[in-house]
Amino acid sequence: MATELLLLADIENLGKAGDVVKVKDGYARNFLLPKDLAAPVSQGALRRLEKLRKEREELARIQIAEAKDKAAKLAKASVTLRERVVEGSHLYGSVSVADIVKALSAESKIDLDKSQIVLAEPIKETGSYDITVKLHPEVSCTVKVWVVEG
Repeated sequence: MATELLLLADIENLGKAGDVVKVKDGYARNFLLPKDLAAPVSQGALRRLEKLRKEREELARIQIAEAKDKAAKLAKASVTLRERVVEGSHLYGSVSVADIVKALSAESKIDLDKSQIVLAEPIKETGSYDITVKLHPEVSCTVKVWVVEG
């Protein structure tokens, strides 16, 4: 048998919040309903969904505003990392995301999570690099990182 439910959250391979879907009884009874991811289709569930949607929109607006503020600060920031060098401009080790986060925190007083910095591979040469920082899915900026002999 199939049960018709109103999704209260986005569920991969099933649908987005607000969608009405048909699922097997066991999936509804054992997974979706106990985890509060869905509710039986009713006026109460529709009102609850609308309330959740408004709360999420407000939270998203706040997160985007905070991300834009942080991006404005980061746009002005630059970081200098002093590293040991061998053979001209080749680094003895490498500069990783963790090193950049630590330097930003120390020099600019801006705290970031390592997952927010987009670095394809560790930096292994001296020079200047424009590193992308993804603060929010809609907000990103670049930070200038200088790697010098030290």
